[in-house]
This record gives sequence, C-alpha cells and structure tokens, in this order.
Amino acid sequence: MSTPTSELAAAGVSIWLDDLSRTRITSGNLAELIASRNVVGVTTNPTIFAGAITNPDDTSYDAQVAELAGRGATAEEAIFEATTQDVRDALDVFRPVWESTGRVDGRVSIEVSPDLAHDTEGTIAQAEQLWAKVDRPNLLVKIPATKAGLPAITAATAAGISVNVTLIFSLERYAEVIDAYLTGLEQAKAAGIDLSTIHSVASFFVSRVDTETDKRLDAIGTEAATALRGKAGLANARLAYELYEKTFAGDRATALLEAGANAQRPLWASTGVKDPSLPDTLYVTGLVAEGVVNTMPEKTLEATFDHGEVVGDTITGEYEASREVFAALAEAGIDFADVTQVLEDEGVAKFIDSWHGLLAQVEQGLEAQR
Repeated sequence: MSTPTSELAAAGVSIWLDDLSRTRITSGNLAELIASRNVVGVTTNPTIFAGAITNPDDTSYDAQVAELAGRGATAEEAIFEATTQDVRDALDVFRPVWESTGRVDGRVSIEVSPDLAHDTEGTIAQAEQLWAKVDRPNLLVKIPATKAGLPAITAATAAGISVNVTLIFSLERYAEVIDAYLTGLEQAKAAGIDLSTIHSVASFFVSRVDTETDKRLDAIGTEAATALRGKAGLANARLAYELYEKTFAGDRATALLEAGANAQRPLWASTGVKDPSLPDTLYVTGLVAEGVVNTMPEKTLEATFDHGEVVGDTITGEYEASREVFAALAEAGIDFADVTQVLEDEGVAKFIDSWHGLLAQVEQGLEAQR
C-alpha cells in the first residue's frame, strides 16, 4: 500500500528520524519505523541524548550508570560510553538498510562535544576517537560548520571518516562546507584511501531560519513584511540545493566522483514547524528533490505519514522564485547575513547548554550510585 512516506522515498528523499534512545532500540520501535515509515537513518545531538538519558521514566540507562559509577567514571566518560553504545546498536539495526541502499543510507550520526565547536584540533581528535570507538562503517560523525569546524571537516574526511556537517544556515557557509569536503577527498585520494567508503551529508537548517526572520518581519510590521512570513526557510534551502547541483556538476567534483567519491548530500534539518499557522509538513513536502535527506522529529514524521501531500520535485523549479523572496526580504529591511550569523551563534550555544545540562544530570546519577 502506498503511503506519503513511501511516496517521499520514491521521489528520492531519504527519510531519517531526528531522535534516538536506548528504549527506542530495545523495544523494537526503531525497527518498526524502518518497516512502516520508510525510515533509513537517524540523527542525534546533545539535546536528544539529554532528553533520553535524563528521562525519569526511562530506566534503560540505570544499570550502565551504576557500573560506570563503580568504575569511578566521570560524567563525560559516562556519556561517551552510553551514547556510543546506543549509536553502535542503532547502526546494527540499520545494517540491512545500509547494505540494501548500496551503503548510502542506514546511517546514524553522533556529534563531537559542543564544547569543541571553536576548537579545530580538539574536534579532529574527538572525531577520530568516536570513529574508532563506534567502529561501524555506516557511522557519520557530526561536526559543526563553524569557522573552526571547516578544517576539521577536511581533516576527518581526509582520514576516511564519514562526516555529517551540522548547523549550516547560509549559502556562503555551505559553499565553504562543500569546499572543505572536496579538499578532504582530494587529500584522501592522495593518501590512497578508497573514496567510495567516505560519505557525507551537509545539514542545512530550515525552520530556525523562518523563526528568526519572521520575528524581524513582525518587528518591521509593514504589509510587505508580513507577506514574507514563512518564506525564507524554504527559499534558502532551495537555493542551497541549486548550489549543490552546480558544485557537484563542476570539474573539481566530477574528477573526484569519477575516482569513486560520493557527492555530499544536502540534509534538511530543523524540519519541525515552529509556527502553528504554517502547515505541519511544510519543510518536508516543500523540499522534495532527488538525493536529499530529510531528518524529522517523530511528530513531523507521523504528520507526514498521516497527511503529507507528495507532489514530486518541489525544489528545482523554484530557484527564481526563491531569489525573488530574498530580494523582497532585503527590500523590507532584513539583513539576512546577520540572521544566519545569529542562528549559528545561537545553535552552538543551545547545544553547549544542553551538553552541560546533560553533564550535570549524569554527574548526579553517578554520585547517587557511588
């Protein structure tokens, strides 16, 4: 039976779930979502793990926390052990998907510590540590697209590590991310690494762009400004896809693809709709094109399965209209470069806050067991 999620998959979109917990794995829920909702991957971040590990109704971590407390583990060591175990187990669940999709999907991401967002060498070291600890070929290590993150993306790729580049908001930074990936591939090729084993996605955030832009449009308050609400996120992502198409059709990328490399797929992140006046599947059905990933909170996944209307490609015919949106935003007084910089700064700060909250909660749990 055809469903909206199966239609989305048929249109070329890889559906990933933006959530993970030990209970989701052990209960069989993750396997069920693969079977019934066409889910072919998972993304995680510190906020997601904080919610899972500190959930008072979830006792699945208690035994491991007690064992780690007995060993005298620090909170950071305990989180490292718990999250890498969850990701490894999820990767094993996805192994058949990884094999059936030609090793493209069946991916699970794990993020380097948010405290390292502005530390290039620390990010590289932890990416290598996570890659070795999880020890699964379908892993993606998440590295933020900060200025310090860019050389870390290159170094990790050059070492043969598959990377999910996260927290991308602007087209300018996205171009730098692609360049960092291609440079890493060139270095990997020079080192004799099999390029076909290296995969990457570039996580372009969507709903947060509308949240920040619409707040500024509301402050302007004109009729023209109000008419632009809810349009920046889709326009920005659609132009990102245009940049992806152009760059990976260029001579530099083509030479690498011909040598066995994989294109760095665009991934739509932050696809849960924050504004209740907008359709709850807007950032799914409005961003359909061949070769993209859409990672969804479970609420958005279920809304898509229930009533998503998939009408085919909703990106490549919208480039000029998207440019018109940005021209209108500029005319209305929106400084979009400032919007995206604020979003990057806030995104890093939110992950750091979640990370430190998680450290504090786990430390309390360890102390209670000592």
